[in-house]
Amino acid sequence: MKIISFNINDKVHADFAFGIRQKVFVEEQKVDGDEEYDEYESIATHYLVFVDDQPAATSRWRHTDNGIKLERFSVLPEFRNKGIGAALVKQVLADVIPFKKLIYLHAQVAAMNVYSRNGFEPIGELFYEANIPHYKMIYSLSVNED
Repeated sequence: MKIISFNINDKVHADFAFGIRQKVFVEEQKVDGDEEYDEYESIATHYLVFVDDQPAATSRWRHTDNGIKLERFSVLPEFRNKGIGAALVKQVLADVIPFKKLIYLHAQVAAMNVYSRNGFEPIGELFYEANIPHYKMIYSLSVNED
């Protein structure tokens, strides 16, 4: 398994990432394409996971007024339940923890366990994004102790 980060100007890797998101979010989960691809693509840091040189998973993160938001975690169906999503979460966390900001995400209810096992805790009430139930989760170790 190999995990790389890139920006949206890297068209080859961006096409792989968008292809994974198209399959997982738009086709499988029926998210409207206009909701899936947004104005934050150009400011986000994107990731791809390769397994045997095949694109298997993707995600991104970006700075917001509230801290660092992790987004768009998606693993192709044939690569699920193999630790790939967890490895991706760990890599993204390793890259953003040095910023010493609050780290958060909006987790689909079905994916909350992978985030919980990696240090995230749910806060607030259930809400819907793209007609999918979510909870806001914060990385419990990202709150400064000073």
